[in-house]
Amino acid sequence: MTTAVAIARGEAVYPRTVPYHPSTRWPEYPADLPLGSEPNAVYDTVRQALHLLGLDAARYGTAGWNPLGEIIRPGDNVVIKPNFVLGDHYRGGDPFSVVTHPAVLRAVIDYAMIALAGRGQLTVADTPQLDCDFEQLMTRSRLREVADLYRTVRGDDIPIRDLRHSWFRYEGENYFASQANRRELPGDPEGSAVIDLGERSAFARTGERRFYGADFNREETQSHHTGGRHDYQVSRTILNADVLISVPKLKVHKKVGVTLNAKGLVGTVTNKNYLIHYSLGAPEAGGDQYPSDRLSKAEKGLMALQRFLYDRLLARKDKLGNRIFLAIYNPFRRLIRPLIRKSTEKINTFDGGNWHGNDSAWRMVSDLMTIARFADRDGRIHAVPQRRHFSIVDGIVGGEGNGPLFPDARPEGVILAGDNYLAVDAAAARLMGFDPRRLAWMRDLLGRPGAPFGVADLGSIEIRSDVDGWNALFSSASPGLKFRPHPGWVGHIEWTGPGD
Repeated sequence: MTTAVAIARGEAVYPRTVPYHPSTRWPEYPADLPLGSEPNAVYDTVRQALHLLGLDAARYGTAGWNPLGEIIRPGDNVVIKPNFVLGDHYRGGDPFSVVTHPAVLRAVIDYAMIALAGRGQLTVADTPQLDCDFEQLMTRSRLREVADLYRTVRGDDIPIRDLRHSWFRYEGENYFASQANRRELPGDPEGSAVIDLGERSAFARTGERRFYGADFNREETQSHHTGGRHDYQVSRTILNADVLISVPKLKVHKKVGVTLNAKGLVGTVTNKNYLIHYSLGAPEAGGDQYPSDRLSKAEKGLMALQRFLYDRLLARKDKLGNRIFLAIYNPFRRLIRPLIRKSTEKINTFDGGNWHGNDSAWRMVSDLMTIARFADRDGRIHAVPQRRHFSIVDGIVGGEGNGPLFPDARPEGVILAGDNYLAVDAAAARLMGFDPRRLAWMRDLLGRPGAPFGVADLGSIEIRSDVDGWNALFSSASPGLKFRPHPGWVGHIEWTGPGD
């Protein structure tokens, strides 16, 4: 069995003119949609990736070419899941090194709508990070104007859904996700399902640990991963999809090495505090919160104090706990923290499981892949896939270094495509200059008996590229694009050769 992944390379620039029309009237481009006057290399590169896959090859170059027709059938419920983690780059960098650019989404929407042929539903949906200002994101990306195009020209409704139940805004000295600055949201209009993976979970082999999730309330996280239970609260918009098209960024990740399709499935979960991010403490104490050899005794003590305050005050989610915490924390932030800046920067880099020894987050990624592939509409796990998958990776501008939230931009002009998330992720990681075999979640999924995720090993992935040398990435000593890993992964993820 061979699984194909396409890698196309074009110009490393996004168009600016909304709603990101192609500048060439390709034969298959719908006659009722206008052309743009600005060159749109992104659209052309997405199209080239679909062509490289050999989709609907017999009709390529004709008005009838329908590349996604092999994935999407008329009448299907199609969900496009971008990476909408934040509304901005909080350290002043390129925000589109963090989130999927809407020009990529526009091209994917066009080809999905061609495949639907006027029947079915297309929705764009994601669960951003808790502190994402979704309105800021929509204003910056102007994605709603892409949806408006289809509404105006054809009367098609393309909902854009923020699946979160709440979010928080940084306000004044309320810098943390306290009760005072949380705002309720409607959540998924189709609701959520709680899925217990039980013995199928990658956490079933760990035993009890002091797990930490996405929020200060550790009791909530722990209660869903104890006594043999391993719960995930998953969006029914996602579960109800016949086809799930993932459109992630090509970027590094502090907890699992890379952010691509598999890690991006965090955006299918409506309560992220069900997601285990790490276990408290150092490895010698049974945790994976930080590497023991990178922090001093004083720095570890500072982290322990911070954790104590989180657990005793912010986890309460009440105004009194919030006021007490701020009364302690704000004088420290103003007066003491500047004096120990190097230590606090080091803590921020590694604390929270931000290193190659994180033994928790990869298990969460494996579990989410199980759910995305095998969970039916009611959350029951089956032995056969329950929906069709497709992936388009936005590597026009990727992210390296301190990813996934504060990466440095890497303009590469790359689009990857394929119908198997694991194969696309392996090819993307290798292209970035990393060894997929050194990613724990990828080793786990590749190593499952019978290859339930559709890929037995790296040798079963066929890369089809228009760049010399990239077709043989898995058998080559080439370092690829040499993305800089997160500091906690340097020396532990890089590709050193096919035989290693």
